[in-house]
Amino acid sequence: MNQTPEQMARDNIDRQLSASGWIVQSRKQMNLNAGLGIAVREYRTDAGPADYVLFVDVKPVGIIEAKREEEGVRLTAHEDQSKFYADSKLKYLNNDPLPFVYESTGQITRFTDYSDPKPRSRPEYAFHRPETFREWFKRGKSLRRRFFDIPDLQTNGLRDCQITAIRNLEESFRGNQPKALIQMATGSGKTYTAITFIYRLLKYAKAKRVLFLVDTKNLGEQAEQEFMAYMPNDDNRKFTELYGVHRLKSSFVPTDNQVYIGTIQRLYALLKNEELDETAEEANPNEVKWEKREPVPVGYNEKLPIEFFDFVVIDECHRSIYNLWKQVLEYFDAFLIGLTATPDNRTFGFFNKNIVSEYTHEQAVFDGVNVGSDVYLIETEITQKGATIWKGQYVDHRETLSRKKRWEQLDEDVVYSRIELDNKVVNPNQIRTIIRAFKEHLPEMFPDRYNEQNEFEIPKTLIFAKTDSHADDIIQIVREEFGEENRFCKKITCKSDDPKSTLAQFRNDYYPRIAVTVDMIATGTDVKPLECLVFMRDVKSRNYFEQMKGRGTRIIFLDDLRKVSPSARTTKDHFVIVDAVGVTKSLKTDSRPMEKKPGVPLKDLLAAITVGARDEALFTTLASRLNRLEKQFTDKEKAAFAEKANGRTLNQVAKELLNAFNPDTLEDLRLKVELENPGAAPIEKEEKFKALAAALQHQAASIFNGELNAYIENVRKVHEQIIDLVNPDELTGAGWDKDNKDRAGEIMKTFADWIIRHKDEITALQIFYGQPFKRLDLTYKMIKDLAETIIADKPVLAPLNVWRVYQQLESVNGQPKNELMALVALIRKVAGIDATLTDYDRTVNRNFQKWILKKNAGQHNRFTEEQMHWLRMLKDHIAASVHVDSDDLDYTPFDAQGGKGKMWQLFGDEMNSIIDEMNEALAA
Repeated sequence: MNQTPEQMARDNIDRQLSASGWIVQSRKQMNLNAGLGIAVREYRTDAGPADYVLFVDVKPVGIIEAKREEEGVRLTAHEDQSKFYADSKLKYLNNDPLPFVYESTGQITRFTDYSDPKPRSRPEYAFHRPETFREWFKRGKSLRRRFFDIPDLQTNGLRDCQITAIRNLEESFRGNQPKALIQMATGSGKTYTAITFIYRLLKYAKAKRVLFLVDTKNLGEQAEQEFMAYMPNDDNRKFTELYGVHRLKSSFVPTDNQVYIGTIQRLYALLKNEELDETAEEANPNEVKWEKREPVPVGYNEKLPIEFFDFVVIDECHRSIYNLWKQVLEYFDAFLIGLTATPDNRTFGFFNKNIVSEYTHEQAVFDGVNVGSDVYLIETEITQKGATIWKGQYVDHRETLSRKKRWEQLDEDVVYSRIELDNKVVNPNQIRTIIRAFKEHLPEMFPDRYNEQNEFEIPKTLIFAKTDSHADDIIQIVREEFGEENRFCKKITCKSDDPKSTLAQFRNDYYPRIAVTVDMIATGTDVKPLECLVFMRDVKSRNYFEQMKGRGTRIIFLDDLRKVSPSARTTKDHFVIVDAVGVTKSLKTDSRPMEKKPGVPLKDLLAAITVGARDEALFTTLASRLNRLEKQFTDKEKAAFAEKANGRTLNQVAKELLNAFNPDTLEDLRLKVELENPGAAPIEKEEKFKALAAALQHQAASIFNGELNAYIENVRKVHEQIIDLVNPDELTGAGWDKDNKDRAGEIMKTFADWIIRHKDEITALQIFYGQPFKRLDLTYKMIKDLAETIIADKPVLAPLNVWRVYQQLESVNGQPKNELMALVALIRKVAGIDATLTDYDRTVNRNFQKWILKKNAGQHNRFTEEQMHWLRMLKDHIAASVHVDSDDLDYTPFDAQGGKGKMWQLFGDEMNSIIDEMNEALAA
């Protein structure tokens, strides 16, 4: 109690040194052979006594400049003093300048490695271990020097966005930037990019260990599979044959691997020296089950020292860098690299605005890495306005958990808004109206999805529901409206049976065609065949909405798509968002929701605050839940609550919980302390402030007890939904979004401009624009080369995509079978040959009929039936390949009918002239 601030700082430093494996000795009791690492207090130098001199293997390696706690904010001001001691000669020794230098108060520590190219101090959670300094000396070059040994990137097999990210990241390392953010659109290969730069760091920068940090077990398993499959472009061995990869599944952390994959929850438990149930890793970190005590800060773990990892790669970093989890990242003396498709302002701030890659979804669509989306709106009367159930009506009341129903007459009017739908009131007719409209308009959204029996095939569809109960209602109605069996539509939520197995079926099998989820497939889950997203819930978070949309952006090869959707004619080139609730129009925000623990049961929140947990996330989440309950409680239930809560209402309790951590309130407390204690020391003022803040929190939490908690939970459990079967819903609108049409108009114009701009330089276009319209010289290769040129220049102008755009804006005839047939039809439309966009197959059929009539003019059936069979084969070949010549007769389908010889036998000397005539007439 009588120690000076300097003595208190030294005691803290001593404890931290001992924890990090150092033996602390006074100068008079010095014994450098007592262990590997010795920290000697007050060792003399020619500049005076140094606070601590660090010895490893009896050789001096560094110094610690100790300062009292109040000096924490000024530690950088003492760097010159520390360096002066490090450069001085130690008594009795002719030493070189010491490279490893600390400034520390015992609470805050900064470290500089003067062997770095441009030495710069950095904050440290603890001191490095003696073994680390010994290893660094053996390596010769520091890690920051070894960055300059990394050779130029071999770019084969990498996308442009991946090349940019890796090159800029390595440049960031060479500039000694401690944090870097890689923003890459969903589907553009973030994990592949990460494995590539990890491989280069291990091979060329000689990094010791890299941590790949995820926020769910599922993402960890996916990452592990990608590491196992990765093969570098400069070695014929797989990554796991070159380096050890270990996924953390328990408290055991082996030291002989180079890459470690783990959840942030697992790392948090390790640094608290606690075991972790694997179920805590199944949800993202904002949904981890509340512990029934205040979450404790991490502590030093000698098995996982601060220098254990050289790099920490944080996947989906927009979810893993806040609140409780941030301290896990700040524990390690490592470079931090964030990966995300949807950063927000706080993400940019955490990574010091060091954005080494910014590859947006729009860029990914333009480059053909992702597919874009079209928005189809479904609007109904009740979805937009809600409804009223009048007093006296008999309605079902349903318990939300058991779903048991009872039939009862209303004794007062029930007015519900669009917001209360599927919460306070369920209107099955509203759900049915949306699902029926969705079913009826699906052929308009996907006009090419008819099989050989002319039956429409439902594309793989994901429906986002509000709650698990809402999902159950949707599933039942989907099955009824589509007239399908159980396997046609399945629920994939955390509460469904075996969700992983159902998800695998949805991804890889024909059934289910439609899946309904709440948020399990909202982020981080790939279902590449997914072509339609139906939003039956609104989302206010911009980031979360983008993540949900990202489920549909994945590209997939045609053969793979046909494995689950056999009727698909083309590679997936877009997906459709069906907006049934106005989600694409509602105001989005970057701010995080007040409820920071959305997956935590209410009973656990109540238990945690009752036993003394005092955390901002707990208070704000509980306040949010109570606010919701306040809207559901009846007047009688509210009165009973107030009686048990010392006269306070639900709303008052919620406000007090929020106020306990309100920044303005806390600032007022600080000001009060300053005004009442003007001459007090800073540490005394801080203690007084903490006491006032704790009192405020205690006051807000004091009403909670076992009786009140049980009442709240029981009322919540039995609270019922009213089933509105009285108000039928009406469809008020269904069609493509106006913004969608505006974008379509821009694409149409861009395509026409491209064709016109190149009509004089590309042979195929010269032929189309020639006069008269002759196609004799147009070949399949010309059209194929033209299609490839257009797609390479502007992927968004892929012919089938442009055809789909025309479908949204004007009447078209038919549906092309492939890109080339679409391209020919589009060019004919742009060139003015056809007034209406018409499938080239139809154009050829129409011209074939005209040609036959012309050839038969004045004659009765000039051609025999066998000759007509051959002419029809020639017609079909021209429709599919634009042009036919005599050499084609040696290939399919002609060769099976006798080939060129058979046609000569049938047509004699007319064979070549007929081929020429058909090429010209059918393409006219």
